[in-house]
This record gives sequence, C-alpha cells and structure tokens, in this order.
Amino acid sequence: MYEYVKRACDILLSSVAVLVLSPLLVPVAVILKLTGEHYIFYKQDRIGFKGKPFGLLKFATMLKDSPNLATGDITVTNDPRVLPFGHFLRKTKINELPQIINVLRGDMSIIGPRPLTRKNFDYYPAECKEVIGNMRPGLSGVGSIVFRNEETLMADSHMPCHEFYRLHIAPHKGELETWYYNNRSIWLDTMLVCFTAGVIVFPNTDLFVRLLKSLPQRPVPLMAKGDRKGGKSVVQTAVGLPRIAEIRPTARKAAKASVLGVSEK
Repeated sequence: MYEYVKRACDILLSSVAVLVLSPLLVPVAVILKLTGEHYIFYKQDRIGFKGKPFGLLKFATMLKDSPNLATGDITVTNDPRVLPFGHFLRKTKINELPQIINVLRGDMSIIGPRPLTRKNFDYYPAECKEVIGNMRPGLSGVGSIVFRNEETLMADSHMPCHEFYRLHIAPHKGELETWYYNNRSIWLDTMLVCFTAGVIVFPNTDLFVRLLKSLPQRPVPLMAKGDRKGGKSVVQTAVGLPRIAEIRPTARKAAKASVLGVSEK
C-alpha cells in the first residue's frame, strides 16, 4: 500500500512542480543555450531500482568533455571544469531540478537514496546494495541531508577523495539508507521533504538530528573536528540515544579544497 501511495504522491508533486517552476526552468534553459558550451541538459547513467541503470538529468554546469577530464565522475571544490553560470546553479541546487522529469517517468522518487554512478555504488557493502536496490532513488533522502556538507569532510580528511569516500562515507551512507528502508513511511517521507528544505535555507540546523534520534551513530572520521577531539558536541541528545554530530563548514585553504573536496556530480 505504501508504494502505491508514494508513487501517486510522486506523480502529483512532480506534475505540480513542473508547472510551478516553469517560470524558473525556462529562463535557465535559455541562459544555458546562449552561454557556456551552449547545451542545456547533462545526462549521466546512474544505478536505479533493482540495480538497473537510467539516465539522470541535470542542467549542464560543466564542460561537455568533463567526464574525460581531471577527476572524472567526481567534482572537486572550485573545479575548473564548472562553467561560470554553473557555479550558481550548483550552489542553489537549481541544476538538480530537471530530475523532476525522472520522477514523472518513474526512474526516481521524491525521497529515496541518491542515485550513484556504478563506480560509487559499488563502494557500498554488498548487503547495503541489496537493500538500496529495492528502492527507487530519490531527489533527496536521509543520506543527502546528513551528508549535505560532504565537501568539507573530504577537504578535512587529508586522504585521497576516492579512498575517504570508499572507507568512510559509503559505509555510513549505506547504514543510513538501510535505516530509511526499515523505517520508511509517508510520514517519514514528508518529514524528509521538510528537512531538505530546512537545510537548504538553514544549512547549520540540527533539527533533523533531534527528531530522528534513532539514526545510526556517526563514526569518528565523519564527525566535526571539535567532536573528534572530545570537544562539546553541537548536538545534544538524551543519554543512551544514538548521536550524530552536525557537520559545519570549516575554514580551509582554497588550494587544499580544490584537490581534496568532492561532491557527487
């Protein structure tokens, strides 16, 4: 029953979104056509429901040949492949809006695990891949909210980005998505939609941590620097409950960030 209701909500919400956002989507498409490399959409194969690949749509923000340049299918902080207008689209997340079409087509859902490339998907532990494969990927989800400042973690890790992602981020994301699978409901989906809007407007909020107290505990390498050193946590929870420290932006040199900071493309 849940899946039918969720799919109906996806169709309804994505249809309304297309109509409401048209005054924004059309001008963005025109600007992209007239600037940069003169193309509007970027399409990339991602792993979807039951492990089947699909073409994920985004507004074009990078050079056309970017998958064959520099860091390939990952994007570093201050990536030189990102076009001028692309920086604005990525910062505001407007570049993600064409995925509404993916939702309408049934490739994706409003809420679910973020779809990854095959390489990054294979970083998940086997048991997590099986669970995640039973869900449609989402525009947002618990993993997206918790790791909204993933670039900061990468920059502060002092490890090669792929290694840090494989050893630390992917396993914890897998735990988070498994938690979502075991707790999924229309009510939880509604909360995650609200939390997504909240962290966009208030990126340092910890409200979602306070309300979702059963989330898997964040491992030490993924905690904020102050928490790793035994400093006072930015999140206060009841004794005995799992705790997730909020990720806060930290100051870092631009040169270091451009090498180590990454985010999903």
